Amino acid sequence: MPLPALSKSLRLPVIAAPMFIVSNPELVIAQVRSGIVGSFPALNARPASQLDEWLHRITEETRDCAAPFAVNLIVHRTNTRLEEDLAVLEKWKVPLVITSLGANVEVNAAVHGWGGMVLHDVIDDMFARKAVEKGADGLIAVAAGAGGHAGPQSPFALMQEIRSWFEGPVALSGAIANGRSILAAQAMGADFAYIGTPWIATTEANADQAYKQAIVDGHASHIVNSSLFTGVHGNYLRPSIVAAGMDPDNLPEGSKDQMDFGSGGNTAAKAWKDIWGAGQGIGAIRSIETVADRVEVLTAQYQSAKDELRTRTGMD
Repeated sequence: MPLPALSKSLRLPVIAAPMFIVSNPELVIAQVRSGIVGSFPALNARPASQLDEWLHRITEETRDCAAPFAVNLIVHRTNTRLEEDLAVLEKWKVPLVITSLGANVEVNAAVHGWGGMVLHDVIDDMFARKAVEKGADGLIAVAAGAGGHAGPQSPFALMQEIRSWFEGPVALSGAIANGRSILAAQAMGADFAYIGTPWIATTEANADQAYKQAIVDGHASHIVNSSLFTGVHGNYLRPSIVAAGMDPDNLPEGSKDQMDFGSGGNTAAKAWKDIWGAGQGIGAIRSIETVADRVEVLTAQYQSAKDELRTRTGMD
């Protein structure tokens, strides 16, 4: 799907980030039916045979929707399901594929073969260039403050460098939790806002009620960045680390040699089952509500921000 067609198909320029465990068919269907891109990690379907069932259901229940859905593939050597999952995605001609932790020429070629688009998530300009060289159609710029595996760079720095050479589709991630921030992402050069954490606090999300409430009660100061749980630096909720019997202020460093995205982590407390991921934007989330209601609020905030900007600047 070309960028103009994708943009026009959406009510709001938002791609919902795929979240391990949390993103399920109910969440994805609600996101798509609300007019944004819904997504989930292929690894959420366990056993692997369930992926075919999920894609059948999502395809059927969003067939009349203009917005597409996406599936996330972890392209890391520890994901032993990659080839099997890719074949299932090909069967259902998944329109958007989000790749993570390793740009892969063969995967990109396979997706292009059935007419799909590949967006690869990156944390800096070097990885962005490698992804495009290997055939990614677009990029997801994961900046500081994002939930889960967040990058260390300011969104301004990251977008400035990427937009100095890349004109293709870019989604920006990093603490985006209201309509004003969606507009800000576009002002920085992104085509889409890539939003994860706000969907955790929705009725459709596959998350423990305590997890949803922790999002509502949380603030940016409650986010801890650590590499302990997966071997890659990520952002997590402080209360969940404390509940697991650890001191969030004195966590040892994880090792990339121990990365295992098939098992969900390399410690007794597993990310994301026991250690809850979240971004620094949680302070903007004040209630648990349906996806439809959240999109409604985001849309109103986005339009209000555009109107306010026109008033302030005198621009049409």
